[in-house]
Amino acid sequence: MADKKQGFLKRLFEGMAKTRNSLVSKLDNLFSGGAIDDDFYEELEEILITADIGVRTTNDIIEELQEKVKEDKIKDPAMVKDLLMNSIKEKMDLGENAYDFEEKKSVLLVIGVNGVGKTTSIGKLAGQLKAKGKSVTLAAADTFRAGAIEQLQTWAERSGANIIAHQENSDPAAVIYDAVASAKSRNTDVLICDTAGRLHNKKNLMEELKKINRIIDKDYPEAFRETFIVLDGTTGQNALSQAREFMDVAQITGIILTKMDGTAKGGIAVAIQSELGIPVKYIGVGEQIDDLQKFDAKSYVDALFTEVTFEEEVEITEPVAEPAMEPAMEPADTPAEVTQTTEPVATATTEPSESAELVDPKAMFDVFSSEFFRKDTTWDLLTEVFVDEATFDIKTFDFDKYSL
Repeated sequence: MADKKQGFLKRLFEGMAKTRNSLVSKLDNLFSGGAIDDDFYEELEEILITADIGVRTTNDIIEELQEKVKEDKIKDPAMVKDLLMNSIKEKMDLGENAYDFEEKKSVLLVIGVNGVGKTTSIGKLAGQLKAKGKSVTLAAADTFRAGAIEQLQTWAERSGANIIAHQENSDPAAVIYDAVASAKSRNTDVLICDTAGRLHNKKNLMEELKKINRIIDKDYPEAFRETFIVLDGTTGQNALSQAREFMDVAQITGIILTKMDGTAKGGIAVAIQSELGIPVKYIGVGEQIDDLQKFDAKSYVDALFTEVTFEEEVEITEPVAEPAMEPAMEPADTPAEVTQTTEPVATATTEPSESAELVDPKAMFDVFSSEFFRKDTTWDLLTEVFVDEATFDIKTFDFDKYSL
C-alpha cells in the first residue's frame, strides 16, 4: 500500500517547485559567503517578496533576523538560512488545538468566491472525516451559484455523507435551519455548510451570513464553531485581498489554501497567516481526496526552501498488451453526470486447478477497464489502496501481482 502521507509530501514538493526553483539558487548564492550587511538584507528582502511572501511579512522577517543575528553575533551568512526557515515555521505553527472540531459536535461554515475550489474542498474534507469514522452532514446553502447543489450532492455520494439541499435560488438560511435539525436528530458529528461567496454584493452576503449565524446560535448553541475561507493559492496577493474582504463579513477561524500545485506564488501562505493572524489549516495540491491535507509548517517551509529527492517508483518492463485508458476524473466545478448500469461485470473463464490462478489477469484488466467499473467508487479503492493515481497507468499495471 502506498504511503498516503509520503505521497502527499511528494506532490507538495513537486507543486512548490516553481516557487522553490526561484528561491533556492538565489538563497544559496546569498548565503554562500560575503558579509551580513545592508546589501545582504536588501537582496534577501527582494527574494522573499518575489516568492509572494508579501512586503509587510517580509519586513517583519528581516527585522527579526537582524535582531537574532545581532544577539547571537552571527558572522556566517550560511547560518542565516536556518534562522530564516525557523522564523517562518514559528509564524506558521498552528498550536495544539487547531483541529478540535474533529472531536466535538461541530458546525463548519465554508466561504469563498466562485472558482477557488470551495465545494470540492468541502467534499474532500467530508470524505476524510468519514474515513475517520465521523458522521457528516453537508448543507447545500450556496443556492444561487448554478450547479453548486448538484456538485455537492455528487461529493456527498462519493463520501457517504448525508446532505440537506433545497431547490436552486431558495433561501440559504432555510437550508441551514433544516440541516441543523437533521444534524441534531441524527447526532451528527460534523455539519459542514457550503455558503455563497458573492463579494460583489457584500451587503447581501453580510446579511445572509448574519441570518445563518443567528439560526445556528439559536438552534444549536452547544455546537463547536469554525468558519473556513477557501483561497486559491495561484492568485497570490489577490487571495490575501479576498481574505481581508471576507473578514468584514465573517469571523474567520481558518484558511483552506487550494491549488498549490504548480504555482509560483507558494509564499502566499506565509503572508496570509502572518498579516491576517488567521491560520492556514488545510493545503491542497491536487484533485484527489487525499490531496487536501492538514497544514504542517515544517513540511511547507521545507518544500519552499529545500530540495528533497524522493524514491522513484519501479517501472514494469512487461506491460499488459491492451490499450491504455484515461484515468477517471474527480468532479469539476460542474459535476459529471452520474449514470447507473445493470450490465454484468466480466468474470474469469479459466477453470480453477491447483496450479491455476484464482483470478485471470486478463479478466481483471477487462473488469478494471470497463465503463461500469470506472464510474463506480471501487475505482477509487483501486487507486487509493494499490497504487498512486498520480502515476497510475492501466496499461503497465501489474495485474499478476494481485492475482492469487
